[in-house]
Amino acid sequence: MAKISNIFVCQSCGGVHAKWAGRCDSCGEWNTLVEEVTAQKPGKASKRKGRGPDFVDLGGTTPELPRMVTGIGEFDRVTGGGLVPGSALLVGGDPGIGKSTLLLQAMAKLADSGRKVAYISGEEATGQVRRRAVRLGLADSNVSLAAETNLGVILDGLLEQQPDVAVIDSIQTMWSDQLAAAPGTVAQVRACAQELTRYAKKRGCSLILVGHVTKDGQIAGPRVVEHMVDAVLYFEGDRAHHFRILRAHKNRFGPTDEIGVFEMGESGLSEVLNPSALFLDGRGDSASGAAVFAGLEGTRPVLTEIQALVAPAAFGTPRRAVVGWDSGRLAMVLAVLEARCGVSFGGKDVYLNVAGGLKINEPAADLAVAAALVSSAFDCPLPKDCVVFGEISLSGDVRPVGRADARLKEAAKLGFGRAIAPPPKERKTGANDSAALPIIAIKTLPDLIDRVEAGSENGIEAKTAFG
Repeated sequence: MAKISNIFVCQSCGGVHAKWAGRCDSCGEWNTLVEEVTAQKPGKASKRKGRGPDFVDLGGTTPELPRMVTGIGEFDRVTGGGLVPGSALLVGGDPGIGKSTLLLQAMAKLADSGRKVAYISGEEATGQVRRRAVRLGLADSNVSLAAETNLGVILDGLLEQQPDVAVIDSIQTMWSDQLAAAPGTVAQVRACAQELTRYAKKRGCSLILVGHVTKDGQIAGPRVVEHMVDAVLYFEGDRAHHFRILRAHKNRFGPTDEIGVFEMGESGLSEVLNPSALFLDGRGDSASGAAVFAGLEGTRPVLTEIQALVAPAAFGTPRRAVVGWDSGRLAMVLAVLEARCGVSFGGKDVYLNVAGGLKINEPAADLAVAAALVSSAFDCPLPKDCVVFGEISLSGDVRPVGRADARLKEAAKLGFGRAIAPPPKERKTGANDSAALPIIAIKTLPDLIDRVEAGSENGIEAKTAFG
């Protein structure tokens, strides 16, 4: 007879404890242990005899995976070219950011192309989803809609309908009657995700799971769910801005460095084919503390404005505030400027902001951040027709970055006239040496300081100082 035992599982990290405690030993969170009932069979586990797995040669050929293209180019770009039959995707994002809107639009596109689509909502009634569809102009799409949270009922419905694509919104609301735990707990989320993923793999259905996020921006529930699925997508954005970014953190069928940019409007989400023009929209006359950074998001070059403000500290402790960039990277750039260039920020507040709410992760933004900080400190604006990129080392040297040609071409396309960047790498004889923009070569940070100081002390225009 099975032996009943009680364990306590952390709802933050999934750690298992033999007895209740106020603090989880694994992650350090407080009041996250919840009791769960398990059944254990006594005695030794019986050895199962049967047929083993079918092994194949590593050098064999495998047919190309078919794709279901949604018709939304930015969504297809992030997924690697479309949805793969039998795959499982996990989409996370802040509440109200537009996850359900994006997926409803994508499912309507697939349904219009002849695919069989099922949309199962565990958070909203069918009437609420229909009203959203009417607002988005998707009321005539042939999407099968259901409102259910019982896993057994959902699986029976999917077996009956046999859809090509199924959306579960959201996985935290699903529950299985085989477990005594409440919906949303680690055990329920893990079990429901496992059963739904097994169904998708067995039936060749493309499954999309919607997940809630915690206050730290991570998808709520056990991390094992992210290992179960084939792709993990995050839908990011600030409610104060009208654009949203879909970013892949894991993708077994495509790249993980691509982003999709959308603009939120009254009629739903629309694609942004030129993100650089959107992020630079409304940029006024040249002002101190502003630098345009030529960055890369996957294979796509993206231009955005980095804004810095250096002001005297009102209190004894200077403040450092960063939005859209790594605060540790800012501390490093400030330390290099003080140690190698003699520019002191000890008694001043430093504020750094990436315009438009975009988050920058690549080190190529070091030189643009340094240029914005120095421009604000000396109150000397940078040339308006310049873009800046380059990586800064701890010695104060400026190192070249990858795919400089693509960055320069994107800047030239948007009307910029030159670039502040490290010297280009030497090309082979016979190669095309013509760059898309002329480059103002900056080998070390002191070179940048000298040019900014020349424009500040002599009262001349920055365009002349960087000529």
